[in-house]
Amino acid sequence: MSVQEYLDKHMLSRKIEDAVNAAVRAKTPDPVLFISNHMRKAVPSVITKVKARQILDSRGIPTVEVDLYTNKGMFRASAPSGDPTGMYEAVELRDGDKGTYLGNSVSRAVKNINGKISEALFGMDPVLQSQIDQAMIDLDKTEKKGELGANAILAVSIAACKAGAAEKEVPLYKHIADLSGKTSLSLPVPAFTVISGGKHAGNNLAVQEIMILPIRASRFEEALQMGSETYHHLKAVITEKYGAHECNVSEDGGFAPNISSLKEALDLVNEAIGRTGYGERIKIAIDAAATDFCIGTKYDLDFKSPNKSGQNFKSGEDMVDMYRELCLEYPIVSIEDPFDKEDWEHIKNFFSLGICQVVGDDLLMSNSKRIERAISESTCNALLLKINQIGTVTEAIEVVKLAKDAQWGVVVSHRRGETEDSFIADLSVGLATGQIKAGAPCRGERLAKYNQLVRIEEELGSEATYAGEDWRQSS
Repeated sequence: MSVQEYLDKHMLSRKIEDAVNAAVRAKTPDPVLFISNHMRKAVPSVITKVKARQILDSRGIPTVEVDLYTNKGMFRASAPSGDPTGMYEAVELRDGDKGTYLGNSVSRAVKNINGKISEALFGMDPVLQSQIDQAMIDLDKTEKKGELGANAILAVSIAACKAGAAEKEVPLYKHIADLSGKTSLSLPVPAFTVISGGKHAGNNLAVQEIMILPIRASRFEEALQMGSETYHHLKAVITEKYGAHECNVSEDGGFAPNISSLKEALDLVNEAIGRTGYGERIKIAIDAAATDFCIGTKYDLDFKSPNKSGQNFKSGEDMVDMYRELCLEYPIVSIEDPFDKEDWEHIKNFFSLGICQVVGDDLLMSNSKRIERAISESTCNALLLKINQIGTVTEAIEVVKLAKDAQWGVVVSHRRGETEDSFIADLSVGLATGQIKAGAPCRGERLAKYNQLVRIEEELGSEATYAGEDWRQSS
């Protein structure tokens, strides 16, 4: 084939001429760079390779990281990891060999990506998120993604989402908004973990987390400042009352003083808020994670104290009364999983009081069937969204739509095992969830999300909207 025949076959002369003309019209100071970029943009982007590896999450436990390649570049994502999955969640694939990472290695999930998934997605357009996700679901063929592993599928799904945004030359949060059909964006109210208990911490506090929400901040950057200042005032309060040795932090960055009384913990937080001078601009939220201390039909608030366990059992009715009293005494605006995940009766009774947002985590497990039941039975009014419980970006968008159509609040949430991937920050803005829960204003894997939200707010400039007092029903 002659040079002229090659040029004619690929229409190179016309393409180069178009690029040169564009450079002249733009009066670019660097025409070679401009022409190069122009030619690159003219080529439709397709997935050329997906490469995975095993990395460690914030707990030092293996998880999956993916590099997804298109002819426009490489896009990296990693899968967060939580506690062992429940029966309604998508399934993480782990090797189970106790001699390697105590059985937690994910080399099988990595192999599935480097082989089956990479082959299946080769040549696909990264902009077509739903088609990419469906291709992996079809390849897996199981209800809970147990064949390929939800950790494998999710990491690829997130990486593809980033590649799709790059192909469209828009920010990731804007691409997510486009995928969901949303026209408005908002910065979420952060729920900062400040005191940890439950299975997250080595103290005797039964409930899992106490959080603060800077609802009356004027913008996200101020909300982050308010959270950080309260956190450091709380450290001072704990040090004064119990000594510096009680300021150790849990896996998600919350302080874990050796206390067992919920009221004592709330008093510490209240005092810290008082010292900031922000007063009613900051509200309190609780993640009870009550499934962890439910025994039969009773709740043991001393389940972590061997000498006391069994002496402080409360019935479901007792718990309703306790939560009601706490909401009257403290500025509590949200309680997550106040009852066991199968105690539909009492969570429904508590929700009917209408005294705070009632969030379903273990109750719902981000599962559409559980969400539909909770909606029909008026059991709660907020979804805690953990994307690895679902397994793909597309399915996460679908359950958020389901919740918002029911006028629910949505809390985008981190997991105990996190990475430095900040994807959920963009997800919360793109879906305008109004709430995000990413841990304390401490520890790099948590701050990766909060700091990304600062960048997004700066990028949006005058168009940035902070959910603020519209935190439950953001636009």
